[in-house]
Amino acid sequence: MKLTESVILLPQLRFFAYHGVLPQEQEVGACFYVNLEIRTDFTHALETDELEDTVSYADIHEAVKEEMAISSRLLEHVAGRIVHRLYRDFPPIKGIKIELYKQNPPMGADCERAGIRITTER
Repeated sequence: MKLTESVILLPQLRFFAYHGVLPQEQEVGACFYVNLEIRTDFTHALETDELEDTVSYADIHEAVKEEMAISSRLLEHVAGRIVHRLYRDFPPIKGIKIELYKQNPPMGADCERAGIRITTER
């Protein structure tokens, strides 16, 4: 068997955080959602059943949680920090797609959420 793709999926991670350009956003906070697709290699984990042979999604979540706790003005900056942190902390990661959304953004529109997506490779 040849493994052609292996991806860790963490959809709709929910965080309360203090990101935004407006002073009110940094004082009151808002609900944010993070969707992650992390490309890595499951080849050994498929055979061994050992956590050491993959990337722990619990550890990924903890890293994202820590980065989300650091206030930033721009979602782009938050996503960039998360990507840099994941590449630094988890060398087996080959690529990351991240979506970061703010629920009910204060922009004078009837909008469920606004966000960004970036796709990266190591």
